[in-house]
Amino acid sequence: MPMGESPDLISDLPQSILENILTRLSLRDAIRTSVLSTKWRYKWSTLTDLMFDEKCVAPSTDRAVVETNLVRFITGVLLLHQGPIHKFHLSTSFLQCRPDIDQWLLFLSRNGIKELVLELGEGEFRVPSCLFSCLKLTRLELCHCEFDPPKSFNGFSSLKSLNLHQILVSPEAIESLISGCPLLEFLSLSYFDSLVLSISAPNLMYLYLDGEFKDIFLENTPKLVAISVSMYMHEDVADFEQSSDYNLVKFLGGVPLLEKLVGYIYFTKASPIQLFPLEEESFDLFERDYLDYKLPRLETVRMTDVSGIRNELEFIRFLMGTSPVLEAVVVTSSLSDKDARMEMVVELLRFPRVSPRAQLLFLQD
Repeated sequence: MPMGESPDLISDLPQSILENILTRLSLRDAIRTSVLSTKWRYKWSTLTDLMFDEKCVAPSTDRAVVETNLVRFITGVLLLHQGPIHKFHLSTSFLQCRPDIDQWLLFLSRNGIKELVLELGEGEFRVPSCLFSCLKLTRLELCHCEFDPPKSFNGFSSLKSLNLHQILVSPEAIESLISGCPLLEFLSLSYFDSLVLSISAPNLMYLYLDGEFKDIFLENTPKLVAISVSMYMHEDVADFEQSSDYNLVKFLGGVPLLEKLVGYIYFTKASPIQLFPLEEESFDLFERDYLDYKLPRLETVRMTDVSGIRNELEFIRFLMGTSPVLEAVVVTSSLSDKDARMEMVVELLRFPRVSPRAQLLFLQD
């Protein structure tokens, strides 16, 4: 070392520490470390987690410029990359339907990709067939895509987390995909319209549903501990009412380990969602014997936008009467009238509770 020159203490750090430093930087800044010294020139090229968004390129008011620069940046990074890529995250509204994405996915399918997140702008991007050869995937998130698995596809044997947001796909394809992922623990389906779905996932623990679901059947989900459901009123109520087989007891009957339940907006407002399938409209639901229905581990319930209609109150009473370890029922009301709110609170407080620790918390939206 020449006299007077300070030692390069950072560059001499162990490789694992250098990699840790790079992972804490944005990808754009990590690449900029190439100018620090010859030792740093290609340090970034072995990063296993790659995160891309508009911040990777210079801002511009011209959308076409940002799109072109982003494509060049991602392509360049992949061309210079060395070794496996475990995580690829692309979040941008600028790229919708481009052949470049197909090429990137083909490259990833040959480099041991384990986590893939594609959050694209609204468009007509069709997921290429090479995605279904990424058999090492443990996490998959797709947004604004068309998803059509080939008939020869048997599922992702290692997948543990699946998130599909506003995806164009048939119910049969979703069911086949879910059943073909035996290790699946987390499932999120959002912005689906009029979907009838049977879920069979023996290791599923967390389920999030958001959309206009007509029927959801939990056929084989014995390990579910948390469910968050946002079911909206279907426009065709007459058509919706034909779904008489769908009821909340069926929905919760196969989840004996359930600990947390969150219901948003129209979860209990939609006409076909009944506590019990009824043969006669005059049947008094509150006289029904709950002894056959138990949620032995349910601890927390959160219901939002509650307006006090029959299905809502009936469902809350069912939960309070079948959950022996229940600790909190949080109800957020959408009612603006004070008298109506008070009337609903009084009604809720009358409901019997099998759990001595159960507390009812009433909030105003």
